[in-house]
Amino acid sequence: MTVRIGTSGWQYKDWRPAFYPARLGQAQWLEYYAERFATVEVNNAFYRLPEAETFRQWHRRTPEDFVMAVKASRYLTHIRRLRQPRDPVKLLMQRARHLGTTLGPVLLQLPPTLRVDLAALEETLAAFPASTRVAVEPRHESWYHDDLAVVLAKHNAAYCMSDSPGSRAPRWRTADWGYLRLHEGRARPHPCYGRRALETWAERLAELFRSRHDVYVFFNNDHNACALRDAQRFAAAVRRAGLRPTRVPTAQDVRGCGNDGMAS
Repeated sequence: MTVRIGTSGWQYKDWRPAFYPARLGQAQWLEYYAERFATVEVNNAFYRLPEAETFRQWHRRTPEDFVMAVKASRYLTHIRRLRQPRDPVKLLMQRARHLGTTLGPVLLQLPPTLRVDLAALEETLAAFPASTRVAVEPRHESWYHDDLAVVLAKHNAAYCMSDSPGSRAPRWRTADWGYLRLHEGRARPHPCYGRRALETWAERLAELFRSRHDVYVFFNNDHNACALRDAQRFAAAVRRAGLRPTRVPTAQDVRGCGNDGMAS
C-alpha cells in the first residue's frame, strides 16, 4: 500500500528559513516543495478558485509523479451547502482539469454547522466525472452513521478521516483508496504531533486498508512548521508499519521545524 504524504498548502511564510532557504524567492517555493514531497493539498482553492492558467502552470512546474489534491470551493460547500451542485462542480472541474496527470482527489470539507443531508451529498457526488476521486470531510456529528458510509461507498468516495483534539469522528474505509487530514497534535510546540500519535495513525492505516490501496495523508498543522517535521516522522512510522510512503523531506531539510514533540 502506498501512503502519499504531504501538507495542506506550501505557501507559508513562517516556513522560511525553517524549510525554505532564506534566499529562495517565493515564486520558486512550489518547485522546492515538489522536489521533497510527492503530493500537496491545494487549500487556497477553497477561498478563491484559481484560474485555469494557474492550474496549468502548477502542472508544468512540478515533476511527473507529483499529485495535487484540490479542496473544493466554499461556494459549493459553505454557501450553497451542497444544494444545486452541478454548476459549481462543473466550473471546478473545467479549471482543475488543466492539472492533467497532476490532478488527484477533490476534497469536500463540509461546514461544521451543516447537518446530515444525504440527498444533497449524493447529488453532489453524482455531479463529478466518474473518474474523479472525491473525499468528503463532514464535521457535524449528525453525519456519523452508517448511512453516510453507504452513500460514499456507492460512489467510491473516500470518507475523509480527520484528527484534532476532542474529535469524535469515526475511522472508516468507504472506498478502494483513503484520505486522512491531521489538523492538530498535542505535542510541543503546538500544534505538533508526538511520535506515539503518528505511530498509532500509521498502524490504523495498515489495519483499514489493503496492499492494493493508496491513501493520501495531509498535515494541516502548518504553524511552527510542525507539518513538515511531522510528515518526515510519519513516513518513518509508515515504513515500520509495513507500508510504502512517498518521498518526504529528510531530517536535515526539516531540522529547523519545531522541537522534539512529546508522545501523545
